[in-house]
Amino acid sequence: MPVSEFILAPSHDQMHDKLSKEEESESRDAEVTREDQDKINTFSKLHNRSKILQEELTQKQKDKEDLEELSTELELADEDELVPYKIGDSFMNLPLPEAQDLLSTATTELETEVSTLEEELSGLKEELDGLKAHLYARFGKGINLEA
Repeated sequence: MPVSEFILAPSHDQMHDKLSKEEESESRDAEVTREDQDKINTFSKLHNRSKILQEELTQKQKDKEDLEELSTELELADEDELVPYKIGDSFMNLPLPEAQDLLSTATTELETEVSTLEEELSGLKEELDGLKAHLYARFGKGINLEA
């Protein structure tokens, strides 16, 4: 019998792949309702907002670390020295204790901002996870929400 007359039966893996593709096709054919589109749009907005907040959080954490390092350096300074301290766009020479107080206040403010950003990001993540679960349940592999 010539080789061209052999008919190969699909393997189990090929059948599974075929089923997966059929299921995927069904999920792609799912009708997108206005509610679904609103959830997709909300997911997109929240995802972009979370990326912006994450960048902001990273910068504030770096600023906080810099202030803590500066505070450690000022502990080694001489009490009688004037310390250049940046206020706005200019530097002012301040007595060491006053500079340390201002630095402590700035560090505390940054800690509060970092904490607020972390809480906001946590809330966004919960909301994103809920939307993601709903949309994947509705559309399966027909939608990609991974960034």
